[in-house]
Parts: sequence; C-alpha cells; structure tokens
Amino acid sequence: MEPIGTQEQLGAFAAMALVFVFFAAIEFVRPARSAPRGRRWFTNLALFAIDTLAVRLLVPLLMVGAAALAAERGWGLLNLYALPSWLGIVFAVLALDLALYFQHWATHRVPILWRLHKVHHSDPAFDVTTAARFHPFEIVLSMLYKMAVVVALGLPVWGVFLFEVIFNLATLFTHANFALPKQAEKAVRALIVTPDLHRIHHSAIECETNSNYGTLLSGWDRLFGTYTRDPEGRLTIGLEQYQDTRPHALGWSLLLPFRK
Repeated sequence: MEPIGTQEQLGAFAAMALVFVFFAAIEFVRPARSAPRGRRWFTNLALFAIDTLAVRLLVPLLMVGAAALAAERGWGLLNLYALPSWLGIVFAVLALDLALYFQHWATHRVPILWRLHKVHHSDPAFDVTTAARFHPFEIVLSMLYKMAVVVALGLPVWGVFLFEVIFNLATLFTHANFALPKQAEKAVRALIVTPDLHRIHHSAIECETNSNYGTLLSGWDRLFGTYTRDPEGRLTIGLEQYQDTRPHALGWSLLLPFRK
C-alpha cells in the first residue's frame, strides 16, 4: 500500500470537521437534553486546541509515525508474520479499540489517572463538544500509550490510520446530544456504542459512571461485565460535586486535577 500522505491526513481532518458541524446542527434542531453553549463551548473547544498543540509539541511521531517506524525496524508482533493487508487492518482496528477500552477503564480505577480524566466528566452537560473536553496531560499520556500498543503489536500504518479516523468520528457520535429512533437504537447499540449508551457513562451516579467504557464496539463492555443498558432513574450528567458553572471556565478546568 502507498504511505499515508498529507492529502489523506487533510481529508481525515476535513471529515471530522464536517461531522462535528453536522452533529452540532442536529443538536441545535432536536437536542436530546438541554445543554448550554457560550462559555462552555469556548472552554471545551479551547481544551481541544490546547490538547492538539501539546501533542504536536511533545509527541513528534504520533500513532501513524510509530507504525511506520515499527514497520521499518521490524518491531512488533505483526511484523514477524506476513499477513494479508486486509487482515492486518482489521486486526489493528479491533486491537486498538480493545486497548482503548482498557485504557478508559484504567482512567476510572487508577487515582492519578482519574484526576486527569475527571476533567472530561466534570462537564455538567453533554453534547458533541464534550468529545473535545480532555485535559492536555491526559491526551499526551493517551497518545504515548497508543503508540506503545502500535509498536508492541507491529500494527500496519493503514490500519492505524483507519482506526484513528473511525475513532475520532465515533467519539463525536457517542457524545452527540441527540437520540436515535427507538428501533434504530436497539439495532445499532447491539454492535456499536450509541449516544444514549455513552450518556449513561457520564451519569453523576458512580456505578453508572464506572460502566460503558467502550468508544466504538459495545461488545467489550458486555464481554467484561461493565455494560449498563439503562440508567437507574432520571439521568444527571457530570460529577455530583460540580453541578454548577465552574466547569464552564477554562482555567478552572485546567487546574481541576491539581485541586484537593
């Protein structure tokens, strides 16, 4: 296969931007829940801009670069075997989705990781911009973890690139503030994570927050016993101690992991 070029990367970014605008438009016309914009949107999108800059400055290779380096040096499991290209791509998508399930689980179970991850969960509303709300330290650590998985498994460049595109679009979808029709919801969530399913993960009730860790495939949660089908009652979004406008502020959100 041809290497990943600038055209493919720009195409992936354009697709993500178009999907963001599309989901935001649906939310505006028919939102599933009330969600303030204004200052909250500014903070969530500013965090995304800071995250992007931090990763570019601190992690020079990123996932695709790590895959290319592993292939060049013969590092990793798949580089020891001559697999068909399509099989390597399928394996890469499944392996990375599973790896991110475990990473997400760890961010809720390891105290120092939860300090960073709770910036994401402190958002008292839920819409497509919540998908961009992560602390830059968490994003950098996440990228290093994903690069380590890519190198250790020797995942192919195109498989990694395809996963990144799918993962970014899926993250926008799962955080979108709309609901699928009931019949479609039942069919879609049998395979992939839906907004209604992931919304439970953003519940203020701890047992619901500690469930539904998947981003792409919903089967991982079923397999590992972390699947919650429906909320216990009326769903309150965010963390119980931050049910106010403090998470709408950029400075407060950046400093949250360092507060007692």
